[in-house]
Amino acid sequence: MTGFDAVHGRVDGDGLLIEADPPLVALNARSGGAIGRGLAVPGIAALARLARRLNIPVSRNIVVADEGQNLELWVRARPDGGGIGLAIGGWHQRPVPVASLTESVEREHDFLRASADWLWETDAAMQLVAVQPGGNGVDPAALIGAPLTGLFRFVEDSDGTMPLLGALAAHRRFSGQPAEMRPTGARVRLSAVPLVDGAGRFSGYRGAAIVDDAWLVEPEPAPAGNDVFGERLDAALRQPLGRIVASAEGLSARADGPLRRDYADYAADIANAGRHLLALVDDLVDLQAIERADFQPHHDPVDVAELARNAAGLLTIKAAARRIRIDAPGPKEALAATGDYRRALQIMLNLIGNAIRHSPEDAMIWVRCEQQDGMATATVADQGRGIAPADHEKIFEKFVRVAPEDGPGSGLGLYIARRLARAMGGDIRVDSAPGQGARFQFSLPMAP
Repeated sequence: MTGFDAVHGRVDGDGLLIEADPPLVALNARSGGAIGRGLAVPGIAALARLARRLNIPVSRNIVVADEGQNLELWVRARPDGGGIGLAIGGWHQRPVPVASLTESVEREHDFLRASADWLWETDAAMQLVAVQPGGNGVDPAALIGAPLTGLFRFVEDSDGTMPLLGALAAHRRFSGQPAEMRPTGARVRLSAVPLVDGAGRFSGYRGAAIVDDAWLVEPEPAPAGNDVFGERLDAALRQPLGRIVASAEGLSARADGPLRRDYADYAADIANAGRHLLALVDDLVDLQAIERADFQPHHDPVDVAELARNAAGLLTIKAAARRIRIDAPGPKEALAATGDYRRALQIMLNLIGNAIRHSPEDAMIWVRCEQQDGMATATVADQGRGIAPADHEKIFEKFVRVAPEDGPGSGLGLYIARRLARAMGGDIRVDSAPGQGARFQFSLPMAP
């Protein structure tokens, strides 16, 4: 289709395409979408989000990738009765140089990254070449070279289709593919953009996985007693805060178009504040859970050395931002223990994260695992300013922060970490003195 014929569509308040003229239906389908699902054409979806966020009509010329062509469109997005009405003209198709194809893929992938819980990439044979961030039972290094199906078990959508299959046959973008992460059982939805090599040939997919707890999950009984507070707190705050963070990050990255530098900086500050509030929600929900009389973590076989490696891997980028190196246990090290994997990983993330926060730039953090006094022990040592002996027990108290100048925090992290460690039959101890750094020892019972 060419020329300036008007094509119309409508997106509801949740970003789902609910009405569309045939040309928009076809373009959206080639991008991996369908009526009743999220709008899959990134440029049009971005304008719809912008119009909804600002609550004003937005008009813009955009260029979208469409099966080896650049499709030039004029798009008007207008708030209308709780949704967004779309009017699309232009529809000029032009061949895309290989370099432009690569740039288009990078732009589309930026949209995927904004809301992704996991990122992955494959080669032309659909074998994994990258997985991040890792953790929660997923070892990225062990997955490299494995087929994509080694990480995800694909499932039919509610209408009995698999978006991945049609997209793979034509080497095009797809979105909304239901799947289950094999290592963890987490339910996710996958989206991906195709990659091309220097000759314009298909060379794999770069994709994202978004955790989808609502997909095919049977309703659970309402929690009893005080647990209702934690569930309601989590539900009431997490979703709106997540939307605030995602919107602020989009503005900061100028994903919806040019924006003054100071406004982009303000948006970055809002995103940081939102992430801090999300962390506080996590702490408060954990606090409510661990202080219940019937709280009981799992007692399963865990590898303390693997926990340390995974936690260090998750925090590598945060450490690198301050030029801090984490010296974690080697890939062949193992230390068998008994505990709750998720809770134990939470503790390791807290201890290593604290070490990063309190270390100077260009410092080193050591993580060592060994058997001590019949316990499997992970030691996290830093080169920070240290902790006075009089404060060794205070730092484990609820809402206590002995150095408030270190930045935002709830004062709950170490309190929760020690309570969790002791609930698993272990403990956390500290050995430190001013000017000598700190050594935190996290122990769990040895595996029988």
